[in-house]
Amino acid sequence: MKRKAAPFFRGVRLAGHKSRTAHLPIESLSVTGEVHIPLSRHIGAPAQAIVAAGDLVKKGQCIGRASGAVSANVHASVAGTVTSVGEMPDGRGGTIPCVVIAPSEVQETAYLPPLSDLTPATITERIEECGIIGMGGAGFPTHVKLRPSAPVDTLILNGAECEPYLTCDDALMRTKTDEIVRGAKYLAAALGVSQVLIAIEKNKPEAIAAFKQTELPVVPLKKQYPMGAEKQLIYCCTRRKVPLGKLPADIGVIVQNVATAFAVCEAVELGKPLIERVVTVTGEGAKAPKNLLCPIGTPLSVLAQACGAAEDTVKLVEGGPMTGTALTGTDAIVTKTTGGFLFLSGCEASVYDPTPCINCGRCADVCPMKLLPMQTEFYTDAKEYDNAAKYGGVLACIECGACSYICPAHRPLAQAIKTAKSELRRKA
Repeated sequence: MKRKAAPFFRGVRLAGHKSRTAHLPIESLSVTGEVHIPLSRHIGAPAQAIVAAGDLVKKGQCIGRASGAVSANVHASVAGTVTSVGEMPDGRGGTIPCVVIAPSEVQETAYLPPLSDLTPATITERIEECGIIGMGGAGFPTHVKLRPSAPVDTLILNGAECEPYLTCDDALMRTKTDEIVRGAKYLAAALGVSQVLIAIEKNKPEAIAAFKQTELPVVPLKKQYPMGAEKQLIYCCTRRKVPLGKLPADIGVIVQNVATAFAVCEAVELGKPLIERVVTVTGEGAKAPKNLLCPIGTPLSVLAQACGAAEDTVKLVEGGPMTGTALTGTDAIVTKTTGGFLFLSGCEASVYDPTPCINCGRCADVCPMKLLPMQTEFYTDAKEYDNAAKYGGVLACIECGACSYICPAHRPLAQAIKTAKSELRRKA
């Protein structure tokens, strides 16, 4: 079944840079060295480690217990021996709390039994126990979204994957269509909704064709950035607008990524926690780009070896070029929210020195939230963060990066926005 999407205005049109991995299969990556499994990298409180150095753990065993109302369990992605628990480099110039495990030759598993009692409560509890979070990048614990404070009637599966270079969701939709559909049904049952839609950008014809053979209504989306942003996606699929300061549930909608739906299917049917994910490794600096199924905690250095990182790589990015994070080196690790790693050459990562703002207004013209990014940067530079919120509307920003992309003066607008939001949160 096919539905027509409503258009959304503003945003930018970007080169896809997806051709190197768009039709590649998913390859499983085996890891023989240590994995560094993060206890955070999800929205909310970090998990508390429940293992110690020297402990033997099985694949799928819980090693970090959620703490607080918004948090997520963490599980061993390999069987082996815990070598340490503590802070490890995160590849971004900082550290992250991790459980480090040295894999054993025999990979024993500790999955839960398949779930047979499929009630809303038991499905939600299984998702919570398996540590499933939003895998599109936000990392919000899924079980929390399945307990909305307002009644909902619609579930939207986000298969837009509008970020350039990344094809992990596309590969999953092409090869795991049935599992994603079943996962969507479990999510819908947990929410008590009857309407489930899957939204996919039109530059993924094979994925669209695959889901047209299922009972899920498909909403083909115009190729436009940031089409996959939650508020834009909801409007295109339902013509409903999420008011400022409100959540999608307040207008009766819940959005889940397709990779999250797949993880839910495995949790319900196999008892398998979220211990691995598909990651796109690409860029001109990757000699053999791939879509890799990686254990959570796999070091980037292992992926670099598997994909043949070129010596002329000038920039490493975790995620996509618009919303991703530049890395300081290969100390980064695969987390539950890692969609890809980019090995960018000099021609892909050209760096310009910023020049003074000329007040052209292009950043405001393309902002999908109708904000004034130039005002945010002006007041952030002056450390007047309250005015950045008042005049720039920074708290409503979705951090898509369209403003920085379009700026002819190459101003660090997205960086200023993140700084202002961080300072405002710290003051709150």
